[in-house]
Amino acid sequence: MNKSFGLLFYAKRSKADENGIAPIYARITIDGIRSELSIKRTVELSKWSSEAGKVKGNTEEVKALNAYIDVVRNKIYDHHRKSIEANKTVTADAIKNSLLGIEEKQRTLLAIFKYHNKQVKALVGKEFAAGTLERYETVVRLLELFLSFQYKIKDIPITQVDHKFISDFEFYLKTERNNCHNTAMKYIKNLKKIVRIALANGWIDKDPFVNFKATIKEVEREYLIEEEIQNIVSKNLHVGRLDQVRDIFIFCCFTGLAYADVKKLSNDDISIGIDSTKWIKTNRTKTDVRSSIPLLPTALAILDKYKNHPEAVSNNRLLPVLSNQKMNAYLKEIATLCEIEKNFSTHLARHTFATTVTLTNGVSLESVSKMLGHKSIKTTQHYAKIVDRKVSDDMLILKDKFSNKTEFEIKYKYV
Repeated sequence: MNKSFGLLFYAKRSKADENGIAPIYARITIDGIRSELSIKRTVELSKWSSEAGKVKGNTEEVKALNAYIDVVRNKIYDHHRKSIEANKTVTADAIKNSLLGIEEKQRTLLAIFKYHNKQVKALVGKEFAAGTLERYETVVRLLELFLSFQYKIKDIPITQVDHKFISDFEFYLKTERNNCHNTAMKYIKNLKKIVRIALANGWIDKDPFVNFKATIKEVEREYLIEEEIQNIVSKNLHVGRLDQVRDIFIFCCFTGLAYADVKKLSNDDISIGIDSTKWIKTNRTKTDVRSSIPLLPTALAILDKYKNHPEAVSNNRLLPVLSNQKMNAYLKEIATLCEIEKNFSTHLARHTFATTVTLTNGVSLESVSKMLGHKSIKTTQHYAKIVDRKVSDDMLILKDKFSNKTEFEIKYKYV
């Protein structure tokens, strides 16, 4: 990337002594950013030529000083040229430090990433969710594995992160780590944030993501239909842990709460809404966006069932929620017992609330978005597409029925 480069020698009047003797400075300017250094020489202000950047006169002393200025000028140009040839980050400060013999510390990808994560960790609970930090730390671990696998190194200079590096990392995630496309893209977007930090600080000259498209593929999200919900509710499980997990899952189906939000739910999150009934009002752990959810009878009944549960009471929580890993494992057991062939997880309940419980029953997209705590209604619109697909499928069944009922067709035949 070509950068504008300027060099100016001047007498610094602000540092002149009582005799009008001022130090001579060199000012390096790259892309409008300046860096100055003293060349360790002085001059009488009356003898300095601002236009020429030299001392006026023909004496041997003047010639020697001007020759010295030329030497410094040539050295600065030489350091500038060498930095470009070495593919180093070219900044005014870097040129000055190179001239002064100050070795600039080489910035590396993982060092920058780990420092970023240290800052995020300090802001968990304030500006970031714990899950956000966990995701960033996961990407650091994946990059460490990738660097060892691909290059047999522990870290890499940030200036060497190019388009090929990103493409190779994507390939590694999809092949060696068996990540699906969307998961790989999410990790790469986290890497992109670190690259933006490097760009903003002038540690790299160009963005390696310029020609890289981190696209997310749209996927069909599974959800439960009414019959499947009823199947789960009415199933005699005969095992306490499964019964408990089933209740919390159904609670999420009728509130839309994600795992992290139902786990932290306390009495402080319950208030009386505008309709004089109980509402959940809480900020989502993931996005810190406010969710406002009127409590349906099924959800209220589950809260009442566990209001005196010792584990919930001791933790000042409304429900005794197990770890996400155990919840998902037990949900798969429940799915098997209920003979439902869907990928059961705690998040399936959130999808079910958005589709079967709300949108399918005529609740507006805006209201569903508000209850789910989405930052943008565009996120909620994905569920509307699912509902449209269900409408389409139902209508195809109806059309098939019509085609097999000649009398019905004749009776309602369009004339």
